Amino acid sequence: MTTHDAPSSAQGLPPQDEDRAFFGHPKGLQTLFATEFWERYSFYGMRGLLVLFLTDTAAHHGLGLSDAAGNSFYGIYNSLVYLMAVPGGWVADRVWGARRSVLWGGVIIALGHYVMAVPAAATAFLGLGLIVLGTGLLKPNISAQVGGLYHEHDKRRDAGFTIFYMAINMGAFLAPLTAGWVGQHVNYHLGFGCAAIGMTLAVVWYVVEQKHLGTVGLRPPKPITPPELRRALRMVALIVAVVLVIVLGWMAITEWSVSAFADGLAAPIIATPFLYFGYMFSRGGLTARERPKLLAFVAFFVGATVFWMIYDQSGSQLNLFAADKTDLSVFGWQMPSVWLQSANPFYIMVFAPIFAWMWQRLGDRAPRTSVKFAIGLVVIGCSFFVMSIAGKDATPTHRVSIAFLAITYLLQTIGELCLSPVGLSVTTQLAPARFAGQMLGLWFLATATGNALNVYVTKLSTVMSDFSYFLTLGAVAAGIGVLVFLASPVINGLMGDVR
Repeated sequence: MTTHDAPSSAQGLPPQDEDRAFFGHPKGLQTLFATEFWERYSFYGMRGLLVLFLTDTAAHHGLGLSDAAGNSFYGIYNSLVYLMAVPGGWVADRVWGARRSVLWGGVIIALGHYVMAVPAAATAFLGLGLIVLGTGLLKPNISAQVGGLYHEHDKRRDAGFTIFYMAINMGAFLAPLTAGWVGQHVNYHLGFGCAAIGMTLAVVWYVVEQKHLGTVGLRPPKPITPPELRRALRMVALIVAVVLVIVLGWMAITEWSVSAFADGLAAPIIATPFLYFGYMFSRGGLTARERPKLLAFVAFFVGATVFWMIYDQSGSQLNLFAADKTDLSVFGWQMPSVWLQSANPFYIMVFAPIFAWMWQRLGDRAPRTSVKFAIGLVVIGCSFFVMSIAGKDATPTHRVSIAFLAITYLLQTIGELCLSPVGLSVTTQLAPARFAGQMLGLWFLATATGNALNVYVTKLSTVMSDFSYFLTLGAVAAGIGVLVFLASPVINGLMGDVR
């Protein structure tokens, strides 16, 4: 859920090295820590409830969608959140700067949550659209400001990002326990209201405390010229028009429904990386040294797409499995199913320091990136093998032990810690010079593509048994992991001196 939430680029001029007011780090880190904590609280508080709200009956204030339609819409929402990080980063780099992008992103997100708190079906989709736009502005740029607090060779930089990641996981851990509980056991819209309050606190804190950021993120690194802006607006208009034609055309020949909307929108998202990589290889002006490195990145991109396709079903398919087919009784007390959404951030907080220590201790003996990717894919495949065992006999009247989901989330966290942090690092190292600023966007695009695939993949759960569904997807992930391991000598050769 969380280690792939933040890139590590930098913007602006950092404060003086002598600023050690926040646990030995610049005071600005405290500003960004608290802002990120409450933003992630709002995001995961709402997201943990989303598929439950979409599929619950109108009598319980839900939208009454089928599980398949709910999963599809959840997949396209998640995909758009990560996809919009790419233009959000561009807006900060060329137009507003990171500081203003984060502020307006936060305001738009808060507005989206407040709109979702209104008890009406139409407001739910409007609110989600606002959250997508706002998160695209905020998500990449608040992390960029963390990097901007430190000089390039400041030894505190990695520790600063570690502290920042703790804010992500603390917010993600607390949200299902509070906003999730309110939404599931009182009223969904009140749960969304809790998320709105969290985002409001984030915005207020950011405005009041931004003075500690100095000049970080105040100005765009490469301000856009008026002719460039006009060209960019024409390009955006063209892209929006093409996507609308595809989506509306698909809905016209199938049906006017939430599921058809998700189906139509997922297709151009899945096509995007094919077009982007095709352009980079054919017209990207790659040197003989850059071309093999980009080819290696394509292998990592495919692996990451499959990984996030399975991983992000935690909020959809596994969330519904927890609510409908899991025995949540703990010593006679019925635990809210949404609380299981706190498992991953809890595991991250426990195991991330252990993995960081382990990789550092191993040093040059640590597996290379290709092998870590292979391990991550095999492990997440094994998590769905566990779910296949759980799903073999699970029904709404014969619920299975909560231990299955606890083990599944543990395995997924281990897989994430093998793949996600090194994915961010290797992306920057393999980036061709001309595309250095865009490669991090491509890393987010892997998550967006994986979630767009889920729009179609999760529909298989309606025609396959739980056992077959989880076993098949687990085998796909583990099988690709094995292929990556077998191909690691070739991939390592393409990477050159990058580990």
